[in-house]
Amino acid sequence: MDTQTLYAKRDALADICRSLGGVAVAFSGGVDSTFLLKIAHDALGDKCVAVTARSCSFPARELNEAAAFCRAEGIAHVICDSEELDIEGFAQNPVNRCYLCKNELFTKIWEVARERGLAHVAEGSNVDDDGDYRPGLTAVREQGVQSPLRQAGLCKAEIRALSRELGLPTWDKQSFACLSSRFPYGESITPARLGMIDKAEQFLLDLGLRQVRVRWHGGLARIETDETGLARLMTPDNRRRVYERFRALGFTYAAADLLGYRTGSMNEQLTIDNGQLTI
Repeated sequence: MDTQTLYAKRDALADICRSLGGVAVAFSGGVDSTFLLKIAHDALGDKCVAVTARSCSFPARELNEAAAFCRAEGIAHVICDSEELDIEGFAQNPVNRCYLCKNELFTKIWEVARERGLAHVAEGSNVDDDGDYRPGLTAVREQGVQSPLRQAGLCKAEIRALSRELGLPTWDKQSFACLSSRFPYGESITPARLGMIDKAEQFLLDLGLRQVRVRWHGGLARIETDETGLARLMTPDNRRRVYERFRALGFTYAAADLLGYRTGSMNEQLTIDNGQLTI
């Protein structure tokens, strides 16, 4: 990784944030939004506010980490309720589910921005996000939300490298997406099912796995994890413990995905028919 190019992108990001004058940052506590928030706050001070949405698809551990970061950095932090399951059609899990969620979220964040006299809202997508089906980016465009990381040309690996240099605790944090992404399109999402997924993933994290997804397939829980996680998962003792815990949570079967962890695996079921995405 070319250091000069990396620093040039970092400086460009700071300039972009400074040019906004005031911004409410959609803050999940993940790698990208934490880095964006840090740079934006350094550039704008109290003209930068973090906004985190609380819902049943966002685990308490993630919300707590986001709040702890803002306290440590002295960043104003607003936690708003944005319950996706209350959005018409969301619980049926259509292919545009992410659009419905982001549209609601950005509406709430714009309310915070206007209340505080901030001219802009920003979110943390990076250039790597252009390579997958991400309907949430449509909501970004429609609502005039800024994407400074993409504007600066930063990819995930560069964000991690710069985060490490800044001493951010998220530099090597595992990637996370909302729990609703664990369900096949067309499969209903309920609070009880989200709770099962959350508890199952927390159990695997407590077991020592780092990068984890538990995908819902009715009575079957499909576990995605990295190579290190697969090796840990496959010990006889851990296989038994996972099976027993998942049975207790309500799953009939637990299986490990042979391809391991990958982002957007539920999009593999989508096809394009006459220009329209279908399941």
